[in-house]
Amino acid sequence: MLLVTGITGHSGRYFLQELIKNKYEGPIRCIIRENSETTLIDNSGLNIEKIVGDLENQEFMNEVMSGINTVVHIASIFYSVTLMRAAVKNDVKRAILVHTTGIYSKYKSASEEYKSIENSIDYIIKESSSTIGLIYLRPTMIYGYINDSNMIVFIKMVDRLRLFPIIDQGRNMLQPVNGRDLGKAYYQVLNKSKIMEGDYILSGENPISMKDLFKLISKILDKKTTFINVPLALGVFMAKFLKVCSLGKVDYIERVQRMGEDRSFLYKNATRDFGYQPMSLSEGLKIEIEEYLKKVQ
Repeated sequence: MLLVTGITGHSGRYFLQELIKNKYEGPIRCIIRENSETTLIDNSGLNIEKIVGDLENQEFMNEVMSGINTVVHIASIFYSVTLMRAAVKNDVKRAILVHTTGIYSKYKSASEEYKSIENSIDYIIKESSSTIGLIYLRPTMIYGYINDSNMIVFIKMVDRLRLFPIIDQGRNMLQPVNGRDLGKAYYQVLNKSKIMEGDYILSGENPISMKDLFKLISKILDKKTTFINVPLALGVFMAKFLKVCSLGKVDYIERVQRMGEDRSFLYKNATRDFGYQPMSLSEGLKIEIEEYLKKVQ
């Protein structure tokens, strides 16, 4: 049996669509919230068992993992330790964990917690002498749905601002990945039963600078945008000032600092091992911007 977490989330829904399109035949158990939207699950035609529960509850996770052969964990990385304890306890054969490229950040608060989580997982496996196959999938910045927390923010800003401030001339490189490509990748890995361990980057087709990303959004929106450079040091100072003024409630310091950090990564191992091939950014942006314009009209 296959256990899936986060199936009603953003990339999880695209994964479910892949399961439906490919007529997945095995039994599936998915963990959902009380208020999760399950129409797609209910109409999928697949053999899916829905279980409402808390991914932080170790006792619940131990119970729900009974009889599971493979786990695809799409929900937050912060539930991974609880999940892996349950997987090891129940002799699960294979765990596919969707984590993050944030682990490679040079800023400690953006990476140390992720490293600590994966170190804990390594310890759990070693301590139990488990032979579970562990696969990490690491998306870059995810976009591709009207309520994503990344690209849609940029789209709204470019749509509304004719004078657009960019940090450090927008030189840092990004490689956003569309949720549709992630859904396909999760299915591709699941379908490649011979892949029992690995660490794979799931990035967009090509790197792009932050400034060129904003220019592309502006072009698709058919807006005339003037970009104003904000030195990185000034941006960090303003973020610190905002944090002080808000008594610590608004903290964008590291987010601004990371504007000067490249976040582009090669995905060649994913292409080699399971045929990963992401769409172009312009194609993905057109889809998202069309959805955005329909919503605001």
